[in-house]
This record gives sequence, C-alpha cells and structure tokens, in this order.
Amino acid sequence: MSTRTGPKLAMLEQFAAVAKALANAHRLDLLELVAQGERGVEALASAAGLSVANTSQHLQVLRRVGLVVSRRNGPQILYRPSDDDVIALIGALRRTAERHVAEVDRLLRGWFHEKDALEALSRDDLVSRMKDGLITVLDVRPPEEYAAGHIAGSVNIPLRDLRQRLDELPPGTEVVAYCRGPYCVLAYEAVATLRDRGLEARRLEDGFPEWRAAGLPVDAVVN
Repeated sequence: MSTRTGPKLAMLEQFAAVAKALANAHRLDLLELVAQGERGVEALASAAGLSVANTSQHLQVLRRVGLVVSRRNGPQILYRPSDDDVIALIGALRRTAERHVAEVDRLLRGWFHEKDALEALSRDDLVSRMKDGLITVLDVRPPEEYAAGHIAGSVNIPLRDLRQRLDELPPGTEVVAYCRGPYCVLAYEAVATLRDRGLEARRLEDGFPEWRAAGLPVDAVVN
C-alpha cells in the first residue's frame, strides 16, 4: 500500500477536519462562549449576535469533530467544550497567529494597544498577589457566566454596570480585570474605564477558561 493513500493520510484527513471546523471566526467565538459554562443554543445565539439557526449549524460542525459535547436538560440542549485540551488548542492557534500573521500584529498595535498599552498580569503573578491581599480581582462578564464559574475570590460587576458601581470596589487596591479570554474586549474596556476614573487597573493575560484549565481555584454560584 502506498504511504500516500495509507493510514497516515487517513489520520491527517481527520486532523484536517478539525482544522476546517476551526476555520470560521463565529465558531471560534462560540467555543470561547461555551468555555464560560454550559449554555443552550438560544443563549449562545444571543451572546454571539447570530441567529438561532446559524448558531445551531455552527455547533453541529464543532460537535461532529469532537470539539464540543452536548446533553439534554429538559427541552434544552446544552453545549460545552469536550475537554480542556480544546482550550489549549485555541491557545496554540492564538500564539501561532500572534507570532506569524502580520494582520494580527497590526490589530494588536491598533485598537487593543490604544485601550491598554500595559503588559497584562500573568496567572502566576495574580495567584501570588491574591495571596498577599494586594488586589481586587474583577470579573466583568455577564452575571450568568460568573454564576457558572469564576476565579475564586473575584467580584462580578458586568462592564455595562461598571461606571455606576465603582464605589463597590475596595479603595486603595489595584484592580485586575478579566473576562472570557485574552482578547475579550470587555476587560480592555473595563481597564480603560477604571483608569479614566483614577483607579490603578490592569488586565489578566487571559480569561476564565484558561484559568480553570490550568487547575487554579474556581468557584460558582449555587442556586
């Protein structure tokens, strides 16, 4: 049997199917959203700004290649990433694009740099500073995402409410904001807002899914 048509090529075809499933910005966005916690199609469609039908189609593509799994909860079908290695895969894709794609570098030096030119805080540094009690960790995601899971000890003030609720932040401490992932604009906007109001603020280098995948302390709101 030729190696050009043998089991190696068959294996590579399966790898290519995964890559093809990832080759869509909306599907990458949906993967980030389901990584915040289990959600149904309607909730994901609303968060992603897509129609329910379009969202369902994208989720089926991701499910066929094993990137997400689903379960029935009454009338709803809930989706989540199949494993933490899906988060690692997206991280590897991001780092490769950062190193080798000129347009990614241009975007980083544009809007993202304008919003926050300071180096983000690493997970290790955040863990250390939380132990010392030197900071307030601020989760700026919507309440339902915070309830599904969040960095242990963080406080939730959604970005849309931040300006009206600044007095809830403990005075005299640095604020570290995080949201869904490394380029989630919520954290960038939050840091810009906090600095405009004279507070010392930085971003976490990535988001909640990466924190959880690293085995760091998380919590959830139990109803």
